[in-house]
Amino acid sequence: MLQQGPGPEAVAALAARVCPGFTAGAVLRRTPRSLLLSGSVGRGPVVVKYLTDPSPHWLQRFRHEVNAYRTFTRQRPPVRVPRLIAADPERRILVMEHVAGRPAANERHPGTALARADVRAVLHTFATLNRWKPPPGSFPLAFDYPARVDRYHKLGLLTDRDAGDLAQLLRGLSRVPAQFCHGDAVLSNVLLTAQGAALVDWESSGYHLPGYDLAVLWTLLARDPMTRRQLIQTAQQSGSLSRDAFLVNLMLVLVREIRLNDVGPVGEEQRRLLRRLHDDCGMVRRAVRAAIGTR
Repeated sequence: MLQQGPGPEAVAALAARVCPGFTAGAVLRRTPRSLLLSGSVGRGPVVVKYLTDPSPHWLQRFRHEVNAYRTFTRQRPPVRVPRLIAADPERRILVMEHVAGRPAANERHPGTALARADVRAVLHTFATLNRWKPPPGSFPLAFDYPARVDRYHKLGLLTDRDAGDLAQLLRGLSRVPAQFCHGDAVLSNVLLTAQGAALVDWESSGYHLPGYDLAVLWTLLARDPMTRRQLIQTAQQSGSLSRDAFLVNLMLVLVREIRLNDVGPVGEEQRRLLRRLHDDCGMVRRAVRAAIGTR
């Protein structure tokens, strides 16, 4: 349900209390859970993010994002991120540098292939991020993989065999080092600038099995088979364990995407998307079983 919350003027006044010198601009975007305002502090352009949904889950995610930006202030990551200006998690306000750039894509599931130069920028940025080691203790494990498999199984999103196959792969991955990931690698979170790509929206960041960001990109780029092949090649470069981790991530990301889209009245476009996601799920299911067969 859309949380109304205070209007733009009230959010601007709240931002000015958290960040003295803030001058409000225009509403950039309103989502079911947040309001984004442009503005400035001195001569510097900024963006204000206000969390309109105060439910515990989203409040925890918002606090996590604020902590991520604070970590980036102490130790800059090797990719461009907006600079933190001010934040007050209790007031649900985050003020950060405005990064001038265009999204790599505006749609969650782009209808056409990306330009090759954009693909190179996106893949280079995530590869660079995934090699980074944040300060110890600054980011948690993003989620418990066996628990998520169990939850999706109980919801009927995974078959008995799916759950058993994934559990078997996870046992073999128990000693694989976790990888720091953005966690929400949708292309609207990648801003292409003259200085390279910047990443925004860090509320899902943390440690995953290797290849999680690549799995998200693969899931969303169904209309870009060349990039999909490149993602698979990248994920398999380090051998069978990295392949297995990628497959586990793919299966869980695809199931989550089906769950997100299989709600409410479903129009024709949404039906086509769900058919494609189910087809992809079937393909990954076969790859999981083949991977188990090679053990």
